Amino acid sequence: MSKFLIFTMFTIFILNSTHMIASDRSFLLNGIDSKVQISVPGKLDFVEPGDDIVNILDISDPANPSLAANLELSNSLFGPPTNLQITPSESLALVTSAMKWESHSNQWKPSPDNRLFIIDLDQKKPTLIDTVEVGRQPSGIAISSSGKFALIANRADKSISVISINDKEVKLIQTVPVDDEVAAVSITPDEQRALIVKNSTNKIGVLAITGTHVTYDSSYDMPVGQFPYNIDISPDGAFAIVAHTGNNGYSDGHADPLVVIRLNRGPRPFVENYVTAGDAPEGFAISPRGDIAIALLLGGDSVLPTDHWAHQKPGEIVVFKTDDGNLHPIQRINITGLPEGIAFSPDGDYVYVSSFREKVLRVYHVKEQRLVDTGNFVPLPGTPASMRGRAR
Repeated sequence: MSKFLIFTMFTIFILNSTHMIASDRSFLLNGIDSKVQISVPGKLDFVEPGDDIVNILDISDPANPSLAANLELSNSLFGPPTNLQITPSESLALVTSAMKWESHSNQWKPSPDNRLFIIDLDQKKPTLIDTVEVGRQPSGIAISSSGKFALIANRADKSISVISINDKEVKLIQTVPVDDEVAAVSITPDEQRALIVKNSTNKIGVLAITGTHVTYDSSYDMPVGQFPYNIDISPDGAFAIVAHTGNNGYSDGHADPLVVIRLNRGPRPFVENYVTAGDAPEGFAISPRGDIAIALLLGGDSVLPTDHWAHQKPGEIVVFKTDDGNLHPIQRINITGLPEGIAFSPDGDYVYVSSFREKVLRVYHVKEQRLVDTGNFVPLPGTPASMRGRAR
């Protein structure tokens, strides 16, 4: 074999290996809100806008996240921590800006924004490539399992934005009125239905999906508990779980539920069960393996005044065994500083949890359905308001 042929084959091998390494990269998104601070427990301070950040971590080594990019893009604490997500191919990240800051009488106040940021993850450094206008106060986002479309829950607009995804081209193709404020959305794995969280009227709505066309029928609305705020659907599409924060989205010391919605029995979804979670579960996610679900309880140490009877109760990470929708709590871990974001690694072996006041991301290893603290943590460039990985 000639030296030239050997060199050529080696070069091709290196190029292919480099391509494989790039395509095998995996990411995690953190939305950093610089406009809201907690100077003393129980008090939100609206400050002059600084530099909000979309923090992008490379989790190709899932136990040791590393910085991929910090993009100065608007983000918001107001809304469930699900305003951002990565496509299943990990080629794009979609991030909404729910609120913008306006000055009134020398005071800064939030008002609804309407922007969706499109970030290219295939570039050597993740880069903003487009901004799309959607409904007012875009909050929860869900990307379909095929990666061909996404749905966005618009709280102030009382609508769902339908977004088409064609390679790097992202467009608004439909706006679906849903009658009430809507905070979060989740799409079934077969892409035939989606569930929407009507937080202000305590209902879960059902969307029918044909291709990328979406319709809504209010007669399918299901009453649930007080202030539902987050939702996820099991990987097999058999059930959904809705997390309720209660008390208009704030911790108050009282227990709030997770509600199980059955999707695979009968002609339409129905509320099957209520399970006690604890005080104000906001961050919530089901494992990609479907065997466990995790709720983050806000706790009182940051969001309740020091003289409140429940102020001393910290936040918690609560692990539930799912058992085909029959939830059983199996582990509780105290966590201070207002836990906001939670995400699993793509294989479900690791869990990431962020703390708003402490500005850190903690890494846990999943062993036999329980979380083991790895001792690894990532300092974040500000106060984290949301966190997601890739859609499954």
